[in-house]
Amino acid sequence: MRTIPFNKPFMTGRELSHIAQAHVNGHLSGDGAFTKKCHGWMESNTGCQRALLTHSCTAALEMAALLAGLGPGDEVIMPSYTFVSTANAFVLRGAVPVFVDIRPDTLNIDETKIEAAITPRTRAIVPVHYAGVACEMDTIMDIAQRHKLIVIEDAAQGIMSTYKGRALGSIGHLGAFSFHETKNIISGEGGALLVNTPEFAQRAEIIREKGTNRSQFFRGQVDKYTWVDVGSSYLPGEVIAAFLWAQMEEAQAITARRLALWDRYHAALAPLEAAGKLRRPVVPEQCVHNAHMYYVLLDSLDQRTRVMANMKERGVNTVFHYVPLHSAPAGLTHSRTHGGMENTDGLSERLLRLPLWVGLEDELDTVVAALAESF
Repeated sequence: MRTIPFNKPFMTGRELSHIAQAHVNGHLSGDGAFTKKCHGWMESNTGCQRALLTHSCTAALEMAALLAGLGPGDEVIMPSYTFVSTANAFVLRGAVPVFVDIRPDTLNIDETKIEAAITPRTRAIVPVHYAGVACEMDTIMDIAQRHKLIVIEDAAQGIMSTYKGRALGSIGHLGAFSFHETKNIISGEGGALLVNTPEFAQRAEIIREKGTNRSQFFRGQVDKYTWVDVGSSYLPGEVIAAFLWAQMEEAQAITARRLALWDRYHAALAPLEAAGKLRRPVVPEQCVHNAHMYYVLLDSLDQRTRVMANMKERGVNTVFHYVPLHSAPAGLTHSRTHGGMENTDGLSERLLRLPLWVGLEDELDTVVAALAESF
């Protein structure tokens, strides 16, 4: 029996030729010609002030924590239903993640619970755009402005998604993308920092280049470069950028194919939702998503476990998602919660992710049938 994988990385066909061109160019370290193309694409497509490739979204979030000037005892409000990097980037600076509950519809941070979690030590809010569906950014930005807080968008899953016409990652003061192989646009490993506040742009370059003013030197703005700030080596090599450029060239087509798969799932699973077997994803009217994932919510953890096992027997690999950070061993040590976490705890146990990758077109009906037969 053929097994349908949960994820299958997609290649456009130009990745290897671009990598060969990078070799011909004689520049394999960071910030070569392909890196500049990727920067230009992100700046043009998101409207951000400055885009900087990094070796991961984790690195971009760590840069954001440095740019925000976070230190020991500072607090950062975020959801617990997210990847560990969202919290780790700030814990590394000595800051304390303060987790609030998520919304029952989108599984994004509940914007109505943020303001009550603010204390004199709060410095930033980190909304996570789950499944490429935007958080309620107008409310979040209003809260941040009134309390003089920095907003760092974790848009790891959000490339090509928008909120009221604005690209995710470009709305807060800083944003972060992921190009991990499980994302829509990939480079194997990789990420990017989006800088939307002009005063952060120059320092972001310096932090990314090990705390040196190397980028200014190569632009002829200084006659030599030296160590001027804290930083680390956050830039990826040119081979990664060359691979990524091939993906960016086809970003519209990749997104269109993923959206077509998502729409097929959504239509095919409507009868199961009507029968009370599951709940489909919710996308608010003001959000244009990118079909990063298709998930369903089941009745209970026990039902999810049974359905996953039944689908595996039918040759379909499915996965659940995050274990909430507030209940993880490190979360108990380094963070705290504000208010109840009922949605986070309950929904995380019920969520099941279905395969969604470019090339699934001929097998999607098999996935749907396996799911329907698993109840």
